[in-house]
Amino acid sequence: MTVTTTRPASAGAASQKPRRPSPSPISLTGRGGVSVLFAFGLLGAVLSAQLHLGLIGGLLFAIGCALAAIGTRPADLLTLAVSPPLAFFAATLIAQFLAALGDTSVLQSLVTGLLLALAAGAPWLFLGTVLVVGITLRRGLPACLRDLRTRLAGTPKRAPADDLDADPVRWDV
Repeated sequence: MTVTTTRPASAGAASQKPRRPSPSPISLTGRGGVSVLFAFGLLGAVLSAQLHLGLIGGLLFAIGCALAAIGTRPADLLTLAVSPPLAFFAATLIAQFLAALGDTSVLQSLVTGLLLALAAGAPWLFLGTVLVVGITLRRGLPACLRDLRTRLAGTPKRAPADDLDADPVRWDV
């Protein structure tokens, strides 16, 4: 006696379809991701400057980096991947400027505070950058790089500089 089991047709068809990852509930543009990264960095830098605790600023920056990398849509990951150093610098500059406003020498306090904050925050900047690059690599950054390379290869070549500088004025109009 042979026992055979049959599967419903829908189960076999469903198992053959490739599954697509479910979209993230939040989809940020590249600018939105950079804004999230900057906002968390600025909040952390201001709190760090006011409370004199560098740990708060670094942790908030790292959390902002991770959230921005997770929430940014795949087409804009290249924009996000290159932005943590600039966002960190801008947030630190603004926070140190706000902290220096009450001092007698604002410029001296700003420069000193900025240099010390950047030096103290370098490990957190490195961690945030590694988080962004690591997360975006898994989410599709290589495809963004291939797309950029393809678009750049398709652009028309410019004339050599010697030809452009030979006669800058065209008289044969």
